[in-house]
Amino acid sequence: QVHLVESGGGLVQPGGSLRLSCAASGSLFSFSAMGWYRQAPGKQRERVATITSGGITNYAGSVKGRFTISRDNTKNTVYLQMNSLKPEDTAVYYCNHQNLGGGDDYWGQGTQVTVSS
Repeated sequence: QVHLVESGGGLVQPGGSLRLSCAASGSLFSFSAMGWYRQAPGKQRERVATITSGGITNYAGSVKGRFTISRDNTKNTVYLQMNSLKPEDTAVYYCNHQNLGGGDDYWGQGTQVTVSS
């Protein structure tokens, strides 16, 4: 059973930075693609960034150049470094873990990020 635990969310002023972490257990982490998604109130969940098992990254246009996704396979952890945060980045951020068995992907419980002065 894959278990994901996110941390690092909080309240930050516009222009500030936060780093989210997602620790995985019970998984073939190093072989799995990982990602960060977010959902703002009244909006659909959207992809923020993904990283393949080989380290290839992909970003939504709205965060490109400001956010960086990375992974540490020795710690079974994926990170999202968020810089130059904007109020529109406010959302619940979810960690996503590829299901190598072909079923539904795994999701974390979410961590709230609020960007406000």
